[in-house]
Amino acid sequence: MVILNTVTTIKNSTTIAIGGFDGMHIGHQALFNELGENGTIVVIETGYANLTPKRCREKFTNKNIIYLELESIRHLDGVGFMKLLNEKFVDLEKIVVGYDFHFGKDRRYSYVDLTELFDGEVVVVDEVTHKNDSVHSHKIRAKLQIGDIKSANEFLGHNYTIIGKHIRGQGIGAKELVATINVQATEFLMPKEGVYATLTRINDEEHFHPSVSFVGHRVTTDGSFAIETHILDGEVTCKERVEISFVAYIRGNEKFDSLEELKKMIQKDIAKASKELKFLQL
Repeated sequence: MVILNTVTTIKNSTTIAIGGFDGMHIGHQALFNELGENGTIVVIETGYANLTPKRCREKFTNKNIIYLELESIRHLDGVGFMKLLNEKFVDLEKIVVGYDFHFGKDRRYSYVDLTELFDGEVVVVDEVTHKNDSVHSHKIRAKLQIGDIKSANEFLGHNYTIIGKHIRGQGIGAKELVATINVQATEFLMPKEGVYATLTRINDEEHFHPSVSFVGHRVTTDGSFAIETHILDGEVTCKERVEISFVAYIRGNEKFDSLEELKKMIQKDIAKASKELKFLQL
């Protein structure tokens, strides 16, 4: 990961798109489409990204990404910010921003100021809408938190995906219920507690496995928070890095009177997940 303020110059990059780009959603992609062959994405990293934290943004573009830490630039006025960009991008000819882009100290400068401060071309991308609703990262977060995965995915232009490491679980699943892979993914926003049809990739496998996943507190057993995924097409060994891609919301988190009742519901969850995933290209 390249942090812009720690490098001397970035050469051969004639166009940059600037923004926070958490989610890399369809609105962001509209900016990236303006970059051309020698374009670079400049991420202003606030530290609060939780849809695509840190380098996870790189999964959703083939463009080069440079990261600019907000703490290192938040004191700059408009002139200072533009000077930084010109110093770092020595071949800069075009800057692409969204209609709501703001920069500089206290976010007091907008794209209007950018057009006055920059000698090259400034492209301002208009608001992107989907089904007559403007696309923003905060709306995607809101959809995830109510379990509206399909609408969130439409705004994203891809399935919402979390990445984490395999951790030891309770040990109940394989013995009493179904075998699950337990995941820790603390940097990501968790969707609404419940059960989901998902696609799961282990380590750096080329393909995703159809799966059913649970996110939430284990209210039937120990009450602890868990992310668990059950692979539908066979058992998986050698689990370190786990990637879960959410396809559809199946049901909310429920408390059951016995493990036997929970097991029966899990079998229903598996059937619903299998139906949701049946026609996907895996």
